[in-house]
Amino acid sequence: MSNFLVAALYKFVRLPDFADLQGPLLAMCDANGVKGTLLLADEGINGTVAGPEAGVRALLADLKSRPEFADLVHKESWAETMPFLRMKVRLKKEIVTMGVPGTDPNNIVGTYVKPEDWNALISDPNVVLVDTRNDYEVSIGTFKGAVDPNTTTFREFPKWVAENKDTLKKPKIAMFCTGGIRCEKSTAYMKDQGYDEVYHLEGGILKYLEEMREEQSLWEGQCFVFDERISVGHGLKQGEYDQCYGCRWPITEDDKTSPKYEKGVSCPRCYDGLSDAKKSQSKERQKQIELAEMRGDNHLAADMPTVRKAAAEARAAKREADKG
Repeated sequence: MSNFLVAALYKFVRLPDFADLQGPLLAMCDANGVKGTLLLADEGINGTVAGPEAGVRALLADLKSRPEFADLVHKESWAETMPFLRMKVRLKKEIVTMGVPGTDPNNIVGTYVKPEDWNALISDPNVVLVDTRNDYEVSIGTFKGAVDPNTTTFREFPKWVAENKDTLKKPKIAMFCTGGIRCEKSTAYMKDQGYDEVYHLEGGILKYLEEMREEQSLWEGQCFVFDERISVGHGLKQGEYDQCYGCRWPITEDDKTSPKYEKGVSCPRCYDGLSDAKKSQSKERQKQIELAEMRGDNHLAADMPTVRKAAAEARAAKREADKG
């Protein structure tokens, strides 16, 4: 039985006093056993949280009681175990970072396309379909016929657009991402660049997988998600992927049979790009995690900044190794 309700949400809306929301939202989550991450910025809110159903619904009701979030839309799924380690409410410059000043979905955005109309749009020969997610997300699933920009961060997307104008010559451009937020910003950017007919999947891949029957679907593979479930499939059922600590790429059970895989250390993708010192550090960290688990402690919750830093270093090392 799935005991934890997972809610993914975002909204682009003017929040000039966004910092004032940090304390009250954190207190609301802590009081209701809700964990995850919420990002606040002048341009809006973004995040995914999980917890007991009553706790998550209390948070959503609190958000929607505020005029700026009255029409907030969220997506729900369920998890058998708590997919997050702690609760964070962070103040940011952008709720999804593209790094292009002036790109604002509150001013201009592409045309929303509902999941039930998406198949017809992307089957149109006059449409170029672009996956706006990063390489490790695309690696386990995407829409049939989609162009993969092969970006490692969303910041690289504007450069890809500038360098691939021939790819984008068709009359219509359709874009998609996990939950819809990156598409709002990417379509705003494309409109600013002079592209006229720009469309994006309303609610993102998650909404499509939730509503579209598998036998009618044009989705191939699984959808990477940013929590301990790692991936979901049609009906938002949890997938079979795990994740490598060394590079944070999704990995399969076959990957774990490789001599280059070591739990908490590396996988076949990142092994050759990690220094001996980094591997040694990771091995010691994994040992401490296992000891903490034996004691009933949550070592990983306190160590997430180290996890993220090590993963970024591993991806950078892998890119340099590939260049060589």
